[in-house]
Amino acid sequence: MAAKKAAAAKKAPAAKKAAAAPKRKPNASFMKEMTPSAALAEIVGNKPLPRTEVVKKLWAYIKKNNLQDAKNKRQINADDKLKPIFGGKKNVTMFEMTSLVNKQLS
Repeated sequence: MAAKKAAAAKKAPAAKKAAAAPKRKPNASFMKEMTPSAALAEIVGNKPLPRTEVVKKLWAYIKKNNLQDAKNKRQINADDKLKPIFGGKKNVTMFEMTSLVNKQLS
């Protein structure tokens, strides 16, 4: 009797793996190509790009120009090209940056 319970307990995790959720599809709104504003186009180019690519290019620019705060890596220090995108602020958090960049896309 104990052997049957042990065998049933071993089969249970395998059954859960078979019923795993299907892979998520990417959200289409992130993949929609959008045109950057003139200020943002100085950094990422003026061709329409998906939001994901805009953020990727913006991060490349930030890292290339060493604009992340040395003590708090979540903080981005604006240079002359980034100030208009950040609404004139000298520094913003990385989370604030994405919402400000979305305002620059149409």
